[in-house]
Amino acid sequence: MYNLSIEHKYEDVKKKMKKGKVWKYSDNVDTDVIIPARYLNTASHEELAKHCMEDIDKTFSIEVKPGDIIVAGENFGCGSSREHAPIAIKASGISLVIAKSFARIFYRNAINIGLPILEHKNLPDECNKDDILEFDLSEGRIINLNTKKEYECNKFPEEIQKLINSGGLINYTKEKLS
Repeated sequence: MYNLSIEHKYEDVKKKMKKGKVWKYSDNVDTDVIIPARYLNTASHEELAKHCMEDIDKTFSIEVKPGDIIVAGENFGCGSSREHAPIAIKASGISLVIAKSFARIFYRNAINIGLPILEHKNLPDECNKDDILEFDLSEGRIINLNTKKEYECNKFPEEIQKLINSGGLINYTKEKLS
């Protein structure tokens, strides 16, 4: 069992608007590309982050900065049901993943570890790598600061937002019990 408590907690998680640089990927980015199977023998979030996306983007783990955003096409996180994939993404510093759609189990795993994810059908086609997006999860609002285009998306229910802001299901449950 992996320790899903947050090793990488964002200082600005309570701020309303956050922004980050876009890392853009295509359709069907599977969990084997997000974190290759050869690294699944570690429980270290830091070690997983070092290898995140390396089979699709050699520069990602070297250049990603806390607060950056992944934008992708359809079916992001398809493949196996392992929790390593969203853990690796979150531990690398990514503050949000936006995709046209997510694989169901990846979606649930991301929420459970407190990785914010949003679906939007148009935004992935209308932004570029290195664009800067500003977002407000509580309002379901995203602004591409390069194009000045604003997007609305479905916001999470209040309890799911609390779970994400707590850093995941384990921290959320601890807070509820105390």
